[in-house]
Amino acid sequence: MEQNVGVLDRLSRFVVALAVLIVLVKSGKAGFLTALALITSGALLSSAASGYCPLYMHLGVSTSNKI
Repeated sequence: MEQNVGVLDRLSRFVVALAVLIVLVKSGKAGFLTALALITSGALLSSAASGYCPLYMHLGVSTSNKI
């Protein structure tokens, strides 16, 4: 898989995912929306760590700087 997520994009994904996880842990509630938020934050963390976003691939978008 070729990286298609740039450094600034990766950092913003990590920060948003971390903020969502903190809010969910502090709320202490469980339900459908909580599960959906956990899945979304997991996807954001995964793409931040790998530098690859499947949605970007399908849309033909890339925020990485190719040198």
